[in-house]
Amino acid sequence: MEWNELLIRYGEISLKGRNRNIFVRKLRNNIKEALSDLPTVVLKSERDRMFMFADDKQDMEQAIERLPYIFGIQSFSPVAKCEATLEAIKETAIDVIGAGETAGKTFKVEIRRTDKSFPLVTGELQQEIAAHVLKQFPELIVQMKKPEILLHVEIRSEGAFLTAKVHKGAAGMPVGSNGHSLLMLSGGIDSPVAGYLMMKRGVSIDAIHFASPPFTSEMSKKKVMDLAEKLSSFGAAVRLHIIPFTEIQQTIVNQVPDNISMTTTRRLMLQIADQVRAEIGALAIVTGESLGQVASQTLESLTAINAVTSTPILRPLVASDKLDIIEIAQKIGTYDISIQPYEDCCTIFSPSNPKTKPKLEKVIHYESFTDFAPMVEEAVNERVTIDLPLQQQDEFEDLL
Repeated sequence: MEWNELLIRYGEISLKGRNRNIFVRKLRNNIKEALSDLPTVVLKSERDRMFMFADDKQDMEQAIERLPYIFGIQSFSPVAKCEATLEAIKETAIDVIGAGETAGKTFKVEIRRTDKSFPLVTGELQQEIAAHVLKQFPELIVQMKKPEILLHVEIRSEGAFLTAKVHKGAAGMPVGSNGHSLLMLSGGIDSPVAGYLMMKRGVSIDAIHFASPPFTSEMSKKKVMDLAEKLSSFGAAVRLHIIPFTEIQQTIVNQVPDNISMTTTRRLMLQIADQVRAEIGALAIVTGESLGQVASQTLESLTAINAVTSTPILRPLVASDKLDIIEIAQKIGTYDISIQPYEDCCTIFSPSNPKTKPKLEKVIHYESFTDFAPMVEEAVNERVTIDLPLQQQDEFEDLL
């Protein structure tokens, strides 16, 4: 079956009243960005839906594969076009219905006549097409409410358009419609999921990662780049900032008591992230923290860590169960990357008995013996910034 266009339906955008056009425009731009390498793709947006056209069959197939990952799309349907004659519509209806499974399915024909000059009225046309389809597919069962197959036929001045298959979209809001944040991206399972959930709420993201070579490897860095690139497949490119963290981490190990070193490490990471956030104009910092999962994720630890900044810290996973997080990671394709056995800086100097209820005044006291400010400044200035997805394989290899 060759499809001529895609009908794209909006999700929450439909509820945005007078601001709807702003969100539709953002969604349209995100779709254009995601399909920018498909030269024949053309988009046309209307109040409550969008149409995508492609002259090239491969471009259309690529678009059908990518649209389910773009936030703001509730669903979409491939559409077949034919002449606006009864015989042509009947013939195309058989092709459209035959492109899917029909055995034991319930069925209904729905008509929309934008062109009122068509010789048959809606009811007559509905009966003619339904009778023809049932003759070809006698196993179908007519059902008016919630049929499994809804054959939608629209008569326009330029032809008739038929569709029967609905692809589920990613839903949510168009990325970038709810501001910009900085995601603290480790190589673990949680932080990519946190980034995904914020993007689903319309937040565009930069990502920041802390590397401590030679204790962390180039493969560890590549793993994080792969995670950032995977996130960039959800309708918006992701910029990754890699922070050189070795000197700071070794200083913490040498100067701060072992049982609060994890708290100090997190506090300095957050200070660095906050400076990068300010430089790139982001409004918040996103983390993959889940309450009670590790020693640094108790309320007492989070309070001590948060004390270094007044910037909003968004923790979309804070009340999530680990198994739920894993399920989302598997669904969005980050899980297999995250479980690759390459260490990150959060694990290489991990203390054997970290405090789960650190006292803020004691943490500040022990940190006061070292001037971390110049090291923080240097780490921010020496960061490496990478735009993802990478455009060429050669560039990717050079960065490693």
